[in-house]
Amino acid sequence: MCEPLGEPTSRRTMLGAMTASAAALALAPLGAEPAAAATDSAATPAGVGLSLTLLGTNGGPPPLATRYGISSALTVNGRTYVIDCGRGAVTQYLRAGLSMPSLAGIFLTHLHADHVVDYYSFPLLSAGAAGPQGFRDPIQVYGPGPAGIASTVAGAPGPVPGTVELTRLAGRAYAASPTFFMTEHAGIDPATLLDVHDVLPPSAVGASATDSAPAMAPFTVMENDDMKVTAVLVPHGAVFPAYAYRFDTDHGSVVFSGDTAPTPNIVRLAAHTDVLVHEALHPAALASLGLSQALIDHITSTHTEVARLGRIAAEADAGALVATHLGPGQQTVVPDATWRRLLRDSARRADYGGPMVLGADLLHLPVRRHRS
Repeated sequence: MCEPLGEPTSRRTMLGAMTASAAALALAPLGAEPAAAATDSAATPAGVGLSLTLLGTNGGPPPLATRYGISSALTVNGRTYVIDCGRGAVTQYLRAGLSMPSLAGIFLTHLHADHVVDYYSFPLLSAGAAGPQGFRDPIQVYGPGPAGIASTVAGAPGPVPGTVELTRLAGRAYAASPTFFMTEHAGIDPATLLDVHDVLPPSAVGASATDSAPAMAPFTVMENDDMKVTAVLVPHGAVFPAYAYRFDTDHGSVVFSGDTAPTPNIVRLAAHTDVLVHEALHPAALASLGLSQALIDHITSTHTEVARLGRIAAEADAGALVATHLGPGQQTVVPDATWRRLLRDSARRADYGGPMVLGADLLHLPVRRHRS
């Protein structure tokens, strides 16, 4: 399914119109083939220079059969930027019809396994390959810098690595494969096609692993001909640094919350954005998973309840909200109809008039400005 987000509309429409819009925008069924509009990243619908594709929408590390790991892609002027690389991100990227040669960058919100497990798969599997399954031009990678704390993992002494060191260690761990290929003149070193940057908050913010997300203004991460990317720190338990990113383009703006407890930093980053892509938790369903109460308490304290999303979207004056990183992601536990009802209820309580879209794997959404 492929419909534009962010068309001009009253900010306080009737709830009936809002739910109709949400229904019209939703939902490519899970496990479906790529949406017809998601053919090639350089071939977005006519007149659309910016589009959002949800590659995977599951929240949390445990793998599911019905949802892939959290990952999204923005296509801007024919170039594609991946935000987070959960389980199956490479597979879903290709299933969405996105071409590897269009891949221009990867952004990691934080270094939890469910957000990075497929990160090095992009260069390891595709770097130097011919045709639409590979890329030969270096891509830019931006991710959290070192946390400044010691590793507690057996056999991995020293400080916890940031994105630059994670990439170096991954290259070392997988060195056998490219070495064998290059010996036979059949490949290249994946590391040569990555330009990796550690993202650290401005020193004036005073953030640390013990004060991980103080109130702050957005800061610039990068800027090129396609877009300007800004970020804020978000609170996510022991994780530091954890970021939300905003992508501003000539065609519209999209914000990704990453994993976060509710924070004013998100509202500030997402002010007047065309699309806010936000994680969603349904706490009442966690007990049915057989989790301990201690783990349930931890999950609820480090994520954002779906009931709060309408208020967050309203306070940010976002043009539309897309719910992803769904927890629990099992449809047998929380059916899609329940998610939609929870989103409608959240919007109604907050008097939010924009579309509330339930994310689904391979959902493809052209993005347009919702105001001049």
